[in-house]
Amino acid sequence: MIEPGRFTDSHDGPLVVFIIGMRINAFHKIGKWLPVARAMGPMLAELSQNPESGFLGAEQMLRGLRTVLLVQYWRDFDSLETYARDRSQTHWPAWSAFNKAVGNDGSVGIFHETFCVPAGAHETIGVNMEPFGLARFTGRRAASGNRAEARTRMTAALKG
Repeated sequence: MIEPGRFTDSHDGPLVVFIIGMRINAFHKIGKWLPVARAMGPMLAELSQNPESGFLGAEQMLRGLRTVLLVQYWRDFDSLETYARDRSQTHWPAWSAFNKAVGNDGSVGIFHETFCVPAGAHETIGVNMEPFGLARFTGRRAASGNRAEARTRMTAALKG
């Protein structure tokens, strides 16, 4: 539901932002990219059902017709890495299947970027929006201050 006003997230502490994506390089090779596309849903469900995993939530986005992105929020890097390497969780078999079925044949591209954000070194602002991004998963509150204050906070956080 859209709520008028200016909001920020309610997250305190460090944070990991993990961006993962898939690019369809060969639309006609549906047998290559469809299993990759279908693999993420079960992983997100598994993570969402386990609050102890350190997974906070994910937002899906599209970039053109070929690329799907997920922005994931994690409590810390250790939680993300533990999940990725745990052979009993859904990610490991999906990753192995991708390497076996696709590997380097060029039909499907995947990538990820990981950002470890120290406590106090992030900012979320949403105006006239539904809960989105980090605020969707950690809660939101009214945002106060102005752009100059945001610059002061972010600069101070980055200096440590």
